[in-house]
Amino acid sequence: MNWKLDEQLCFLLYASSRNVIKAYKDILDPFGLTYTQYITMIALWEQDHQLVSELGDKLQLDSGTLTPLLKKLEKDGRVTRVRDQEDQRKVYINLTKAGKDLGVACQVVPERLLQCVQIDFDKAKQLYFILKGVYNDYLEGDKS
Repeated sequence: MNWKLDEQLCFLLYASSRNVIKAYKDILDPFGLTYTQYITMIALWEQDHQLVSELGDKLQLDSGTLTPLLKKLEKDGRVTRVRDQEDQRKVYINLTKAGKDLGVACQVVPERLLQCVQIDFDKAKQLYFILKGVYNDYLEGDKS
């Protein structure tokens, strides 16, 4: 077999992901967010008052990664962590006013990313549907 790294789908996905996350860094720095904090906030802007375990499942992050991230967001005044009164093992994450306001300010992020990666909207939409299919197929396969 004649191996070529740049012909491997897995490498292209990996390298593209790293490059996009680098682009996000420049966009998110003024908001005081890392990429992982940003996607966590997106999950909360989509649905406030979630269990830590639910967030971890949605974001595909283990508790060792998610817990320090949530502590930092809490320290920054963007979320609160509240233990369930009946079951102390359950911890809910709630947006603060500052966290909600950040959601309004961050509405510019997706458009800025498209400008950084220099992809037109139609191609971005095609790529989205392809990757969404790959992601959904993975989740379906993970259940069986």
